[in-house]
Amino acid sequence: MSPARLPESVRRKRPAEIVVPRQRPPEIDPPARPPAHPPPAGDAPRPQPPAGDAPPRRRFPRVPKPGKALNARGRRLPIGWIAGGLVFLGLFGVGMGLGNATVIDIGGWFRGPDKPPPRAFPVLEPSRPLRLTIPSIKVEAPILEVGLAKDGSVDVPPLQRHNEAGWFGQGPTPGQFGPALIVGHADTRTGPSVFHSLAKLKPGQVVEVLRDDREVAQFTVNSVENYGKAKLPIKRVYGDYSRPSLRLVTCGGEWLGGSRGYSDNIVVFASLTGTRKR
Repeated sequence: MSPARLPESVRRKRPAEIVVPRQRPPEIDPPARPPAHPPPAGDAPRPQPPAGDAPPRRRFPRVPKPGKALNARGRRLPIGWIAGGLVFLGLFGVGMGLGNATVIDIGGWFRGPDKPPPRAFPVLEPSRPLRLTIPSIKVEAPILEVGLAKDGSVDVPPLQRHNEAGWFGQGPTPGQFGPALIVGHADTRTGPSVFHSLAKLKPGQVVEVLRDDREVAQFTVNSVENYGKAKLPIKRVYGDYSRPSLRLVTCGGEWLGGSRGYSDNIVVFASLTGTRKR
């Protein structure tokens, strides 16, 4: 009689493994972890979850294809619209940061109020300015009309006319409601220009503008201020329609060289305080 055949686990001097399938509760349990040392082939099979009780599928984040982007919910974003928006914002930032005399785009600021404020001070009808007089710094200069430069900033008189002032023709005329804007060069390679001494003006001093209707608009200086070209208070300089006023603007600060010019703007704020006939 042949001896009884021993189980494989006994012959390998390992106790036989007895596995009883575990009963799962109605809710879904996470899948059981495999044993640290799986049994060799031929031993008892690994337990399987009861039918209908498959472990939940793991969800992995979607990886966008090249050229595609996903939002927080995994949906594709319209790259074309995003790129177009960034380009628009970039162009807007450039338009607000370039220029010769004022280094800003002011095209939309000279609109004026829908209804002028009460006339508690002198107010003149529109009339083109002809001549600028500032006795305290010995300025006596003709005024020519200027518009916008190619970059959207206020243009300046041509260099061959650097001793003339430039009135921005798309804004109020001196004496109307709002800020009339007159710009000028501080100097050129050949020497001082019309607004070389503008920074020396003091509050209370007088600026006069002769107009085409022979009225002389008399302005009193409120303040003389210096701003870095990137920090010019646009609304205060160009958007104040509380009364008739004048802004005289030129370059100042440090010379940066080349096409960059000076680092700052000198701005004179003045208010209309009187008129006289010429």
